[in-house]
Amino acid sequence: MEYISTLQNGLDDQKPSLFELLSEAQLTSLLPPTLRYLLARATPHRPRYLLPLLNSFDELYALLQLLIERHYLRTHGGSFVENFYGLKREKVLRIRGGEIPRARLGVPELVRETVRIKTSRDVWQNLAVMVGVPYLKRKLDESYEVYAPQAVVLGPSYARDALPPNPTIKQRILHYYKWFLRHIYPSVNAAYYFSILAFNLAYLFDSTKYHSPFLWLIGTRIRRMGEADHRAIALAASRPSPSSSSASRPSRGGARPGPTNSLFHPRTLAFVVYPRLLSSLKILLPTSIFLLKFLEWWHASDFARQLSRKEASEGVELPPPVVSQSTHPNHQTTTTTSKPKSSVSLSSSSSPPQNNTAQPHPSSSTKPTKAIKPTPPISSTSHLPIYTLPPSSTVCPICLHPIVTPTACQTGHVFCYTCIYRWVEGTHERQMAFMEGRSGGEEGWGEEDDEKEDAEKKDRKEKGGSKEGRWESGKGRCAVTGRRVLGGTDGLRRVMVG
Repeated sequence: MEYISTLQNGLDDQKPSLFELLSEAQLTSLLPPTLRYLLARATPHRPRYLLPLLNSFDELYALLQLLIERHYLRTHGGSFVENFYGLKREKVLRIRGGEIPRARLGVPELVRETVRIKTSRDVWQNLAVMVGVPYLKRKLDESYEVYAPQAVVLGPSYARDALPPNPTIKQRILHYYKWFLRHIYPSVNAAYYFSILAFNLAYLFDSTKYHSPFLWLIGTRIRRMGEADHRAIALAASRPSPSSSSASRPSRGGARPGPTNSLFHPRTLAFVVYPRLLSSLKILLPTSIFLLKFLEWWHASDFARQLSRKEASEGVELPPPVVSQSTHPNHQTTTTTSKPKSSVSLSSSSSPPQNNTAQPHPSSSTKPTKAIKPTPPISSTSHLPIYTLPPSSTVCPICLHPIVTPTACQTGHVFCYTCIYRWVEGTHERQMAFMEGRSGGEEGWGEEDDEKEDAEKKDRKEKGGSKEGRWESGKGRCAVTGRRVLGGTDGLRRVMVG
């Protein structure tokens, strides 16, 4: 947009573009809600100390801004954010055109001293525009949001805030303040934004030197910092402070008691610590902006979600722990007739031969000898065999169907969500059928040997067909390894399949 003004009146390298001024105003308006949000997030951790600060945030922020802006106006000739953008404030000369280009080129230091903000009156006028007007605008907006919506929705029937008989002065002030917010403030707010828009358009086409009506009222404009400004700021920064010069000056009449160059001395705090602390904010601001943008990108991009999925998948693909196959001495068997049969899906050749096998009966010499099946895991508390299932990498080991909503147990095996949830709860149909001796629990460790089928049927008939007291159903355990799941169903984790 500088191209338009260049075509009309030549190039003015110290005139900032409208986009620079709008960026500066936008950053200034974003600081209060950002600080309020950070304070609101920290308040629940220390409500006793931070809640009063949060309730009085507008006043505290205005006071803090007053101290910071006053320092930057006196040392850098502009506000805190304007100095971040390399801008400054200067008075407009009361001459025709308001410009002295030849003098600015010949004696820039003299022109800078003439137009810079140096008197207390100029400083407080600019502070009123930078601090007072935004504070008043925020308070009016908050009050309008509180008091105006009821009257707008209900219309003339809204009479809650009518003056009571014999009102006090406070009640009268509050009544007229609400009346102002409902009837006059909307027009004042519209005129405020319309005047800013009009000045912005006039500044864009080089019809005025002010981009804001408030700067026009105090006769101040915003310019870019030049070489003379940087030299003057560097010279002021290298100049020794009054406290250091007084400390280096020899004392007369003997030394005073107590150190005068201490860090906590009032003179040192006022002339050394306070200016350096405020000057360090120009380094803190870009750092905080970078951190804010990085966090915004981190939460908005897909990189964080992909990284979390990768970590989750890597955690699920860990090999399952080895389950000990040792049995309790009371339940060790010496013959194949007292050892349960394993699942039909397990390979008989994969199990090592057992030494505690009985010799075949002479009457069954023509009958082929059966391979010994591995024993199920034994509970360390009840010393009972645990009902488990053979592992499978393609289907759910519980329902023997393709996995729906993959869910990993703490041992690393993956099941259907409903299957493993009900298994850990102990309410799966397969568990109940096995424990009751019905059909449906034939897979896994639940089958008995064929040669003992009649004896087992007789035993089930005597005990009512139940395996209670002889087997565990696997409740609260992994369906494959028999390991106990810590936390129950809370220990299950969904698997993200990419």
